[in-house]
Amino acid sequence: MSDATGVHTDYLHLLIENRELPELSEICATMPAWEIVDVFDEIPTRDAAVLFRLLDKSKAIEIFDDLDTAAQADLVAELSDAKVSEVFAGLEPDEQARLLDELPARVAKKLMTAMTAEDHGQVTRLLGYPRDSVGRTMEPAVYAKEHETVDEVLHRIRSHHASLEALAEIPVVSDVLVLVGKLNPIDLLRSDGDRHASELMEADPPYAYTSDDAETVARRVLDSGDLLFPIVDAEKRLVGVFPIGDAAALDKRAVDEDSARAGGAEPLRRPYLLTPVATVAKSRVVWLLVLAVSAVLTVQVLEIFEETLSQVVALALFIPLLTGIGGNTGSQAATTVTRALSLGNVRKRDFMKVAFKELRTGILLGIALGALAFAVASLVYGVGIGTVVGLTIILNCPIAATVGGLVPLVAQACKVDPAVFSTPFISTFCDATGLLLYFTVAITVLGL
Repeated sequence: MSDATGVHTDYLHLLIENRELPELSEICATMPAWEIVDVFDEIPTRDAAVLFRLLDKSKAIEIFDDLDTAAQADLVAELSDAKVSEVFAGLEPDEQARLLDELPARVAKKLMTAMTAEDHGQVTRLLGYPRDSVGRTMEPAVYAKEHETVDEVLHRIRSHHASLEALAEIPVVSDVLVLVGKLNPIDLLRSDGDRHASELMEADPPYAYTSDDAETVARRVLDSGDLLFPIVDAEKRLVGVFPIGDAAALDKRAVDEDSARAGGAEPLRRPYLLTPVATVAKSRVVWLLVLAVSAVLTVQVLEIFEETLSQVVALALFIPLLTGIGGNTGSQAATTVTRALSLGNVRKRDFMKVAFKELRTGILLGIALGALAFAVASLVYGVGIGTVVGLTIILNCPIAATVGGLVPLVAQACKVDPAVFSTPFISTFCDATGLLLYFTVAITVLGL
């Protein structure tokens, strides 16, 4: 954030607290919209609502559209019904659908009631698609028919009020709206008006189905570099488009969520310093409870082998090492496979291929780490303890890697987010099985 913005933030906050609204309104009128958006990220929602009420309609809609969906929902809760309805009506249908998902049912119903019949129909159609599907986030398509001339296509484009991103490429359809190609708008502008779209189009463009996962499609768009993906139904009829800008925003949200969950917490809806302590605690408590269950299982295993530990106390010293190696091995495999799933490099049908690959990877890791552990433990505690520790690592790494690699596939098959499911499950599994394996090897090798 620039220094200027920082000064604005502090000063505006002071004006809001002192309720010096005329001066506040004058300053906001001279500030660019992007700068006010930055200010909104720096102040509590209640103060943001005061500031928002002073904006003129056009700037209010522009700023509201630039806020993330969670911030929009928080702001709606603080605004009057009239102001909310005014701003809500200025959003694109896909933005309206995303916001309705975030709002309480009572507020969402009230907004839907105030919508025009046309807007209501568009939003209802989007809400009819599965929540995490790309159909829920697509924009209306501006298309060309293959037999239309350049002049006719340009006239169609001028008659639509689509966003600039939605015009980056023009899908080409048949008379029954089946996708057959795409046009570059620059080619349209450079071509004679009587040429047909079919002569200029690129045939067989990449596309996605309305039911496809939105995160997966977003990464496909970003990886391919296409400015937008046409979205089609089961009969390949065009129903919308997914611009690269929307793909980048969705992918960023997904990465933020995965990063938070990988660290054992749910993502925060608002900037950290503006999030209430109770909300921060709530975002972490579920994961801590899961890990507590894992700890209880570990204690139960240790209790079963209490007599073995009492005979060879040195075995207890290596428990953190063994559970740590097992858990990290499983987590590494899960992270790799989860990323491969999101990029479309791995599918559910690749279950056995993933299992075999991770088994071999785990064997190599186990041999390398086990040999090192054997050498170190044998020097300090004797060959017997060294053999137990080394063999346990050699046996445990393939198991942990295989399970870690398969858990994301199982999670996806069960329609659960792999990033959410993998971490707690692998932690619990590797702790329990690692200890069982450790003491089984110790009893066998040491004759306990």
